[in-house]
Amino acid sequence: MKMHKVGFNITVLPVSILSVSMWLAIPLANAAGPYDSMNKTKMPDSDMSGMDHSSMDMSDMDHSSMDMSEMDMSGMDHSSMDMPDSDMSGMDMSGMDHSSMDMSGMDHSSMDMSEMDMSGMDHSSMDMSGDMAGMDHSKMNMSEMDMSGMQGGEAPSNARSPDYSNGVPYGRHGKPMMMGSMPLWSVSVDDLGYQFDDDQINYEAEAWYGTDSSRLFLRSEGNIQTKGDKEIDSLTSLSYWKPLSIFWNGQAGVAYDTENDKPAIMAGIVGTMPYFIETDARAYLYTDGQVRLDLGAEYEWRLSQHWVVIPEVGLSAFSKDDVDNHITKGFNELETEVRLTYETLNRQLAPYVGLSYETALGGARSQRRQASESVDNSSLTTGVKFWF
Repeated sequence: MKMHKVGFNITVLPVSILSVSMWLAIPLANAAGPYDSMNKTKMPDSDMSGMDHSSMDMSDMDHSSMDMSEMDMSGMDHSSMDMPDSDMSGMDMSGMDHSSMDMSGMDHSSMDMSEMDMSGMDHSSMDMSGDMAGMDHSKMNMSEMDMSGMQGGEAPSNARSPDYSNGVPYGRHGKPMMMGSMPLWSVSVDDLGYQFDDDQINYEAEAWYGTDSSRLFLRSEGNIQTKGDKEIDSLTSLSYWKPLSIFWNGQAGVAYDTENDKPAIMAGIVGTMPYFIETDARAYLYTDGQVRLDLGAEYEWRLSQHWVVIPEVGLSAFSKDDVDNHITKGFNELETEVRLTYETLNRQLAPYVGLSYETALGGARSQRRQASESVDNSSLTTGVKFWF
């Protein structure tokens, strides 16, 4: 037993002496400075991409003499690092190359860069093609930006000409105009057809001249008897046209009615209702105080590129009785027609066949019976519509 105890003490003694020596060397190494030894340590092959720096507090460390130019920090996660007291205002980043930096996942919302000087930085190779929809630009101050070199608005007072032409004339064609400001004209015949049962020709046509903001309209509608005394009953108006909104236009002017041989003042509104129903409403004030109201609606039901079915309805009303012209107060007549048209010649010419129906309303029915006139009438029609 003694031999074993003595052998054990001899074996443990060198280990004890080595431990005491290392324990005394640690304070001496710390006295030389913790950062000096770190700065002289080279770790070129060290991989720190998997290290978690989120709990490290480096707010009191002096990084001014550290050389990190050869360190690869591409795999480091800085998202959880807390550096609220770090002062970077004195850092010189003029020589830094940001072309290969990926900052797509960084949150810059709480960073204060108001005192940073980036005038020497080269951003020409930075890739900013990412999504900036979530960035808040409300705090950006661009009041001191100089945009005087950008052309636009009114010409300066010392310009040679107010339209930037530098005094060069427009030539024989004159100054160019916007399409909406150019005066144009159009003629359209919506109905020129023959009614077989009534033995008469019906027509409805209009022509206009002007721009998109104002036009002069000439409109006429009526019928011509082909037998007997060949009477012509027509209502013709000359009016001023002006847009009221996107889908509605207003008209005001004068008119003449050959049926009662009286002039009138006309006012109306024409436009497109929902589902593309063309609508018109016109009121006529005659010299004898009679007021006439014409209402109409039309729809184009396109079967193909050329075949079109057009249903149409019209309603007329008067403000007072007129025995001589077989007119009673209220609604007097309802007209309906359905036409099948075939558009040809670039849709400018469309022959048609159709069926029309007319009926008297209210007190006008009894007046027509007393005058031996038909109360209800239906007829096969054929004709053509065109415009140019």
